Amino acid sequence: MAITDVPAFAHLTDADIENLAFELDAIRQDVEDSLGERDARYIRRTIAAQRGLDVAGRLLLAASAKRSTWWAGTLTLALAKIVENMEIGHNVMHGQWNWMNDPEIHSTSWEWDMSAASKHWVSAHNYQHHKYTNILDMDDDVGYFILRVTRDQPWQRYNIGNLPYNLVLALAFEWAIGLQTVDLEKYFDDGPEGDIARRRTREFTTKAARQIVKDYVAFPALTSLSPAATYKSTLTANALANVIRSFWAHAVIVCGHFPDGAEKFTNTDMAGETKGEWYLRQMLGSANFDAGPVLRFLSGNLCHQIEHHLFPDLPSNRLHQVSLRVRAVCDKYDLPYTTASFAMQYGRTWRTIAKLSLPNRYLRDTADDAPETRSERMFTELGPGFAATDPVTGRHRGLKTAIAAVRHWRRANRRRCGSRQQTAPSLSNAQI
Repeated sequence: MAITDVPAFAHLTDADIENLAFELDAIRQDVEDSLGERDARYIRRTIAAQRGLDVAGRLLLAASAKRSTWWAGTLTLALAKIVENMEIGHNVMHGQWNWMNDPEIHSTSWEWDMSAASKHWVSAHNYQHHKYTNILDMDDDVGYFILRVTRDQPWQRYNIGNLPYNLVLALAFEWAIGLQTVDLEKYFDDGPEGDIARRRTREFTTKAARQIVKDYVAFPALTSLSPAATYKSTLTANALANVIRSFWAHAVIVCGHFPDGAEKFTNTDMAGETKGEWYLRQMLGSANFDAGPVLRFLSGNLCHQIEHHLFPDLPSNRLHQVSLRVRAVCDKYDLPYTTASFAMQYGRTWRTIAKLSLPNRYLRDTADDAPETRSERMFTELGPGFAATDPVTGRHRGLKTAIAAVRHWRRANRRRCGSRQQTAPSLSNAQI
């Protein structure tokens, strides 16, 4: 049930973890030392292109007498919102471009085109999620309060609705993110926490109201002045563009945190966590998906979720380059580098959510060795001496080899059990 001892699960010694931290620190330093005008030009051009897409989408909607023009405007607007949300807003607010000292492209000043107030998101996401990644009861992104995504979450009757809940979450992801940072459950509490919840609720309501007026009142009214458009057509287009943006953002995020191999942790191993152990937990708790240049850009480079969690404030345009070196580090220490195609990761996420809508008694795998829930106890049968240097290859035997060994051992056991079941009836028939 979740990982309680990260070094033991990873099959690494204290010296290994210290060396791992040293090598990852070196990667960070190399990138920081090489940042310059080319990177600054990238983000400025991205912002300019996004604003151009936004204007183009709204002009198309103003001239949308034909259905094809309306769809072109809607999809262009949705694309503009996706780029602003994923490649610009998310990354700027992580402080990835603070090194430029540009007051307009800075984590403390950027306000994204979302219902969530930026300062709330920065506080909740940058600190809570990235510091306590996938730690149960500390990282609110584990299930977003409503989904059961690991067997460590006790099954409740409402979990039977896991699939429809996830669909609603995807369609309204913008609003889920906004409400997640408000802590409405503390609204009526006395004391400082209640005061904070009430203040954040007021600030969220103000920001959300501005978004509603912009998308569903002001722009539809402005567009309706055109003889080729109506208030309703633009209102519908804006609503659909927001839903498309929410669905895409949800898909990218769940592919980075819920597929097979994105591990969950308990808070028992947090005391005295070293930098190397934090790095290790980020590597084990995140997952990538394979992407070319276009998909990388549209995902805000969060197809490299592992690298983003290791270096959340490094510019997104550098993560592909960083991923080559991180993958080499994983190979050196025999750690799995969790990645697959986007379709595969997304499909595995929905499969896990569907499977965990059922109580554990209906699930086949153990709570310590399931695709979505593993712990160091899955390696009990390997014995204490497994994590050593392979006498044949001379390579360190670590987590990747250990997982393969357990899978091989269990497949062999299943084959033996199957052979016994097939043999028993044949003996009985012969006796008859």
